[in-house]
Formats: sequence, structure tokens, C-alpha cells
Amino acid sequence: MISSVNNLSFNSIIEEYFMQDQKQSEAEYLAQYKIHDFDVPLTSVDVVIFTIKDEVLHALIVKRGAHPFMGKWSLPGGFIQVHQDKTLVDSARRILQEKTGVSTPYLEQLQGFGSQTRDPRGWSSTFVYFALISSDQIALNHGGNAKAARWLPLDGQAALPKLAFDHSEILSLALTRLRNKVEYTSLAAHLLPTEFTLTDLQKVYQIILGRQVDKSAFRKRVKDGDFLLELKDRWRLGSNRPAQLYSLKSDRETVFFNRLITGDTGIKGAE
Repeated sequence: MISSVNNLSFNSIIEEYFMQDQKQSEAEYLAQYKIHDFDVPLTSVDVVIFTIKDEVLHALIVKRGAHPFMGKWSLPGGFIQVHQDKTLVDSARRILQEKTGVSTPYLEQLQGFGSQTRDPRGWSSTFVYFALISSDQIALNHGGNAKAARWLPLDGQAALPKLAFDHSEILSLALTRLRNKVEYTSLAAHLLPTEFTLTDLQKVYQIILGRQVDKSAFRKRVKDGDFLLELKDRWRLGSNRPAQLYSLKSDRETVFFNRLITGDTGIKGAE
């Protein structure tokens, strides 16, 4: 009986809106429209933040300081601030700034996730981004619903821990996306400081892929990709011959190699 009354009430609201639609201009309709007359899912943005520390790939996780999953580790994220965030990217950048102190890292949308069961509070959806940040740029912060933050090593030595919500699955998918994409793009360079050597760049690729990369083939991919700027009179001194320093060209954010790092035919172009 209660269900029938609720359905009748919902249908009456729909009918009322429909009848008003016939008499109003769009401006008048929008002025009186109340989004919360309808069930609205919880909507958030979560960010998988990758960096390299001590020659190991890491992802940032935070300990939740409130229910649900209080005391459990999760990916950094939060609800979309409708009066502050104009776009999903704005939400992701705000979360990054709050958690790491970094304003403009590399950001890429991973995927959307949503279901009745991923959040015990009710139907929820989240838009997930992954970010690549050089560890020398980061000053970790935590606040809001997070009472601690730490870097989780992703060196393959142990299974990924069980995180709150569906964040273990999200982290695994983001890691797979990163490893697949660095096979044929310049993406890994965003994990380096502003200035770096070709050896530094190759080492980052090897860390992410978990294997050695042929030096001559790798440098040919880099040269053909034309995404590095050779810094005039900038060298790193060491026990061997000085190493030339490079930086990323500002107009070449991500370049696609014409062959995979493994040597197989790949994708060519740039975005």
C-alpha cells in the first residue's frame, strides 16, 4: 500500500511538471525546477595519483576519518562541489591541490563507475582520473574526511591491499591503463622533474613496465617522437661524462610512438 502511494505521488509530480511545461517558457521552467524532487545519486570524483619514489612506482592513499569505512584506506576523492566546480576536471584539480599541493599535473580521465552497491549510503557514481606527478613537487596534505595520507608502493612484490568502496578495483584498472599506455606514448615523462636526462627517462619507463628496455631502441623512439627540448649548456655532472639535460616541450603534452617500446608496430601521432 505504501509503495502504491509513493508511486502515485511520484507520478503526480511528473504529471504536474508535464502540464507546467506546456505553459511555461524554458527560462520559467528552469527557474522553478527542483532537482531534489527526484532521487539523485551520490556523485563524486576520485583521483589515482601516481609518482615515483626511491625508484618505485607509488600511488597516494588516504585513511578515512568518517563513516562509511572510517579508519580504512581509500583513494583521495570527494563529492563534486556544485557551486565551486564548473567541470569534472575542476573537481579533480581541486582534489589534487588539496591532497598534494600540486595545481597542474598531468590528468587523464580513466572511467566512470556507478552502482547501487559500491557505497553503503546508496546509489553512487564516481568519475575517476589519474594524475602523474614528480615526487619533488609534492607536499602531502590531508583534511576533511581524511585523517592520514601515505604512498602505497606498486612494485609488484605484494597484492594490492583491500581499499574502501571499490577503490582496489579502480587502482588496479588505473595501473593497467598506465602500463599499457607507456608502451606507446611519452606519458611516463610526466613523472620526472622539470629537468632530466635520457637515462632518467628510460629508468622511469623500466620502473613502470617492470622490465629492462633496450637503450638504442628506446632512444630512437624518443628522438622520433620529438617531445623533448635539449637545454642549452645544461648538464648533469657525475663520475662519467656529463649528461645532457632535457625538458618536455610545452606544445607536445603526449606523443604517440610509431612503434611500441617492445618493438612491435604501434600508433603514430600526437595529442
